[in-house]
Amino acid sequence: MSVYKDTKTNTWRVCYRYTDWQGNRKQSTKRGFATKREAQAWEREQQNKSEADLDMTFESFVETYTADMRSRMKENTWHTKEHILRTKIMPYFGKRKMSEIQPKDVIAWQNTMLDGKDKNGKPYSPVYLKTVHNQLSALFNHAVKFYGLKENPAAKVGNMGKAKAREMLFWTQEEYKKFSFAIMDKPISFYAFEMLYWCGIREGELLALTPEDFDFERGTVTINKSYQRIDKRDIITDPKTPKSNRTVKMPQFLVEEMQDYLKHLYQIGDKDRIFEITKSYLTHEMARGAEIAGVKKIRIHDLRHSHISLLIEMGYSAVAIADRVGHESINITYNYAHLFPSTQTDMADKLNNFRKEDA
Repeated sequence: MSVYKDTKTNTWRVCYRYTDWQGNRKQSTKRGFATKREAQAWEREQQNKSEADLDMTFESFVETYTADMRSRMKENTWHTKEHILRTKIMPYFGKRKMSEIQPKDVIAWQNTMLDGKDKNGKPYSPVYLKTVHNQLSALFNHAVKFYGLKENPAAKVGNMGKAKAREMLFWTQEEYKKFSFAIMDKPISFYAFEMLYWCGIREGELLALTPEDFDFERGTVTINKSYQRIDKRDIITDPKTPKSNRTVKMPQFLVEEMQDYLKHLYQIGDKDRIFEITKSYLTHEMARGAEIAGVKKIRIHDLRHSHISLLIEMGYSAVAIADRVGHESINITYNYAHLFPSTQTDMADKLNNFRKEDA
């Protein structure tokens, strides 16, 4: 690399050569540095990056990490990761050298996050704190695995926050009945919530549904995609997990309701979205309906909990429920264990009888 002064603009520029991923030698120029020192500092940083030297700054390694990982993730997943890195991690570690970041620095950052507030002035939730720490640790793990960083300082410190979310809320069938009656004045809202409650599908799965996903003869709906709104663009991705690809059997009344709904959609194509609404619209409608119906306010995702709790009450196993909602059965068992009928008393009685027979 070489540093030159541009006499016409009275600024400095760096001319540098690099080898791309295909092994081709290329040359480029970076212009507009106010001083020679700034140009030389940028030059050194580029050399560190090209040689994968961990004397590079954290923000430079984020660029390397981005180049390595972005194409391997769903767009919405990367969007979330990038936002956390940019707003919660980069401001603290950005100018630090990767090789010099120590566990004590991670502790200091954690303390900053623990004292931080969200846009509403409230402390960050334990679940969010854990998520933020996981993103930092993932980046350091990448540096350890592929770039020779000696150890992950974030892993050495340990996580902050906790994995368990807030108390799980759900509506009983009677509460949902009151709610659905309250929103019948808006057909698109009514049919959207019918699908969410009676099929237990995710919000993104609902908003991605098209006419060709329905087989009314078999009474099924196929879940094979998810909708996201990112940077003012409509994005259709694969579902959340491989197990989320599934075919859900609908109750007959819902089959008839959805047939009626689709008949009233003017000139809709087989691949057109049938619910061209936003997540914020659904949130607003849920709050409106709950207030009119006089039922407790819950989140959109809590309708999925409501569906699962209803199936548990009906006596279905964790395996059967997991297949329907696109979960792993162990997650159903773990997250909803308190809703399954307890067999502890029956176990104890049988053990007691076993002992008596042996005496």
